[in-house]
Amino acid sequence: MMPDQSPTSLPAPCIVDTGTVVNKQDMYRLLADLGRVRYAHFQEGHLQTQGEGYVMEVFADPQRSTLIANHRLYINVQSFDCLELKQSSESESYFDLVQDDRQLRLLPVSNPLQEQSTRTLDSAAALEAVLREVLIAKLDAEIDDEGMLPF
Repeated sequence: MMPDQSPTSLPAPCIVDTGTVVNKQDMYRLLADLGRVRYAHFQEGHLQTQGEGYVMEVFADPQRSTLIANHRLYINVQSFDCLELKQSSESESYFDLVQDDRQLRLLPVSNPLQEQSTRTLDSAAALEAVLREVLIAKLDAEIDDEGMLPF
C-alpha cells in the first residue's frame, strides 16, 4: 500500500478512449492541447450552432465564461459538469462538454501524431539546411585559403 493511500480509498479512474470525466484537472488536461477543432453547440438536444476554430485557452475560473467567437475557443472547464470522451464510427475521439441540457461537442481536426512527425521533419530539414550552409562556408574558406598560397 502506498503511504498516502488509506485502506478504504479507491484507485484513480483509468479512462481509455471512452468514458466520463468529472475532475476539472483531468478535463483541463484533455482539452489544453487540442489545437484546431470542429465544434457543435446543442441545447436540449437540438443543434444551435456549429463551426470550426482553434482552442486558444483552457482554464478553470468560476468568474469567467466559456467563449466561442471569431474561430477562437476559450474554454472554462468550470462551465461544465463533465466531459464525455467518445469515439465516432471512424474510431476518432471527440469530446462532449455537458452542463444540464447544454452540450458543446469538440471534434479535433489536428492530429498530434501527424503534427509531431511534421515538426520532427521540419526540425530535421532545418538542421540539414544549417549544416549545408556551414559546410559550404567551410569549403569556401578552404578554397580561399588555397588561392592565397605562395607558389
